[in-house]
Amino acid sequence: MKNTVVWPEARVAAAVNIFLVGTAFIGLAMGFSDALLANYFKDAYDVNAQQRGFIEFPREMPGVLAIFVIAALSALRDIRTALIAHAMTAGALIVLGCLRPSFPVMLIFLFVYSMGVHMYLALGDSIGITLARGENMGSMLGRVNSVRMALFMLAGVVTFFGFRYGVFDFATPVAVFFLAAACLIVACLLFIFLYRSVPAAADGPARSAPKLVFRRAYLRYYVICALFGGRKQIMLVYSPWVLIDLLNFGADTMSILSVVGSFIGIFFMPMVGRWIDRFGVRNVMMVEALAFIAIYIAYGFLSRWISHNVVVLTGVGMLLVYFLNIIDRMSAQFAMVRSIYLRSVALTPDDVTPSLSLGMSIDHVVGVVGSFVCGTIWYIWGPEYVFLLAGLLSLANLFIARGIGDSSSG
Repeated sequence: MKNTVVWPEARVAAAVNIFLVGTAFIGLAMGFSDALLANYFKDAYDVNAQQRGFIEFPREMPGVLAIFVIAALSALRDIRTALIAHAMTAGALIVLGCLRPSFPVMLIFLFVYSMGVHMYLALGDSIGITLARGENMGSMLGRVNSVRMALFMLAGVVTFFGFRYGVFDFATPVAVFFLAAACLIVACLLFIFLYRSVPAAADGPARSAPKLVFRRAYLRYYVICALFGGRKQIMLVYSPWVLIDLLNFGADTMSILSVVGSFIGIFFMPMVGRWIDRFGVRNVMMVEALAFIAIYIAYGFLSRWISHNVVVLTGVGMLLVYFLNIIDRMSAQFAMVRSIYLRSVALTPDDVTPSLSLGMSIDHVVGVVGSFVCGTIWYIWGPEYVFLLAGLLSLANLFIARGIGDSSSG
């Protein structure tokens, strides 16, 4: 979008600072809520693996529906829509933290919470690009992501000590969820100030109904997204579930693992970018697939041994579990590989954004179905078969990557 609005530099700087502070509070809120939901489900509702898979339906469907909700609110443009998203997330957290509702009602408010989160995921970069006014967009988004990551890590440290020393727990009321909601309320207030400080014509473009592009030329990309959607849910849901359900890890330990994974991710993501530039998309994607085949084979053996009481993990064995969990989190950092691959094969630049949207929808649809299927597999046959499936998905990804042209690079 070309910005022809006369916008004084002092006003721009003020708007950017407001947005960055708001981003900081959003990062805190996610660290105080999203990072703890798996432990909340276990401690507050004592869910089994099958129920854990079912929970992902209301949690992931907003990833498919958010673009349609945003389009329906197009008249409000970006900042006010983002404000509504934060208010939805805060309201849902207050209900979950204050009432501990019945399991079916919890799923409804989990859907509301997740809708707010996914709406802002689709809007945050757009707002940052608008504030950059077409200049130094990469630098602007880098600042936004680094602020969010840093505050997410800070929240992880706070929750680690809070749960370790009994300040936080999942009894009613859930104080840490109120803390997350308070951070989001502050973010809402900041976004009100941001809306008032940004010229109306600069508050993002008016959006029509979302456009999704499907072309046979991009079929390989869609398959890669589907494979990642299935593997991602195993990474997000069932890898931590080994620690939470089989090893009875509490929120304190999961928080500190999240902190370590986030810290490594700060350095790992630029490294992946350099690998893509140097070795190309095909080679990086193949190395990723091979690495995660090995990781999921290791996870499969460990989960079988633990669930069948073959071993009692201590010392080096426990460190291996920590290592696998942290490395597994790195798979999310490879999302840029798929985006760069799509850009390299796009028939026209106008296809990139709608094709990425379709890829995200495919990812989430497969993730929703995969979560339920994997929960059933875990419940009936055992956790090792869930990780066998993840390994097979990675193997399929390896064969798909082998067919990518060597010239597909950034």
